[in-house]
Amino acid sequence: MFLNTIQSAYGSRKKSVRVGRGIGSTLGKTCGRGHKGQKARSGGFHKVGFEGGQMPLQRRLPKIGFKSALSKFSSEVRLSDLERINTETIDLDILKSLSIVPIFTRSVKIIDSGILTKSVRLAGLKCTAGAKAKIIALGGVIEV
Repeated sequence: MFLNTIQSAYGSRKKSVRVGRGIGSTLGKTCGRGHKGQKARSGGFHKVGFEGGQMPLQRRLPKIGFKSALSKFSSEVRLSDLERINTETIDLDILKSLSIVPIFTRSVKIIDSGILTKSVRLAGLKCTAGAKAKIIALGGVIEV
């Protein structure tokens, strides 16, 4: 095989349509663009969503809502979830290993929901004011 004999596979290179080559080609004179108008002219295209000067749909509709991209990295844990854990110290790794929070979670907040009856020791977890009061009332410890 020589470099000057290499050819691409048949059908892999489609021939380009040759416009403006007479009536018989079906793409003569106006070259398939129709008569006059913006789309018939060279460079006669506009940005996506342009509606001829009318206020575009994406600007007519109201802006609603916001979802933070960081929300998937934070989780909430109820006090009732802490009740089921049988370890001395509860931290992020233990919550991940027990599948209480997703694996990709970076920060956890304990919320005041459910019943907690035992003393727990939290390491590196945030707490709401109500949850903190209940944990401390039961003799629990919160390490930051």
